[in-house]
Amino acid sequence: MEPLRIGFSPCPNDTFMFDALVHGRVPFSRPVEPVLEDVEALNARAAGPVEHRLPVTKLSAAAVLDLAGDVRILDAGAALGRGCGPLVVTRAGGPSTLTDLAGRRVAVPGMRTTATLLFEIFGPPAQLVPMRFDRVVKAVAEGTVEAGLLIHELRFTYEAMGLACVADLGDLWERETGHPLPLGVIAVRRKVPEALATELSSGLAASIRRAFADPEAAAPFVAAHAQSMDPDVCRRHIELYVNAYSERLGPEGRAALCELAMRAHAAGRPLAAFEFVPTGG
Repeated sequence: MEPLRIGFSPCPNDTFMFDALVHGRVPFSRPVEPVLEDVEALNARAAGPVEHRLPVTKLSAAAVLDLAGDVRILDAGAALGRGCGPLVVTRAGGPSTLTDLAGRRVAVPGMRTTATLLFEIFGPPAQLVPMRFDRVVKAVAEGTVEAGLLIHELRFTYEAMGLACVADLGDLWERETGHPLPLGVIAVRRKVPEALATELSSGLAASIRRAFADPEAAAPFVAAHAQSMDPDVCRRHIELYVNAYSERLGPEGRAALCELAMRAHAAGRPLAAFEFVPTGG
C-alpha cells in the first residue's frame, strides 16, 4: 500500500507526538512516510505549487488562514496552550517596550508563522526581517536587528545570550482573549478521503497517548532530530507544547482558532472559516 506522506517539524514536540504512528506502534491502515522540515518551510510548501503540497502537514495556525479552502484541521496534533507564546527580545540596554520597536528592525521566524501574526496584532508597525527561527537569537545578539521574535526552545535559552524579554505575546493573547494560544495544527488536504482523515486523527491521538505512557520509546526518534539540543531543554519543550489540546482540540481549542481568525481579519487579513476533522470513536 502506498505510504501516506506527512510533513512535520524536527522539533521535539512533533517527533514525540508522531513517533508511534510513524513506527507502526499504533493501529493505522497504511505506512507513514515522514517529511521533516522547519515549520516555515512546511508553510511555504503548502502555499506553493499544488504538485509540491503534502496530503497531510504541520502548519502554523496563521498559515491555515490563507489555506482554509484547501485544508481541514485535524482534531489531534495541535500545538496550543497557555504560557507557550512567542517572546520579543532585545539586547540589554535596547528598546524596553513593544512601543519602542516602532519602525525598528525586528527579526521574525518567517512571515507565515503565528508568532509574526501575533506581532502584527499586538506590536507597532516595524521593519520585519524574516529568517529561520534558530537564527533569530544570533541576529539580535550581534545587532543585525534591534529585536527578535523567539519561538520553540529558544524561549528557554535566550538569557544565556545576554538578551532581555520585552514582551510575551502569548501572555498578551491570553489576557485579551481568555483563550489558550493556537500556535500550530495538523492540516489535511480536502482531497484526502474523509474516512482516512478521521482514521489519521484517531491514530495520531493514539500515538500521543502512547508517547505519554512510554516516553522512553519515543526518546530515540526525538533525539535523532533534536539537533544536539540539551536533554533538559528538550524535555521542557515537550512539556510545554504537548498537552491535552494536542490529543484533542475540543471546543476550547476550536474557539481559540476561530478567535485567531477574527483577530487576523481585524488586522487586515481575509476572514477564514475553518473546517475540522473529528477524532473517530
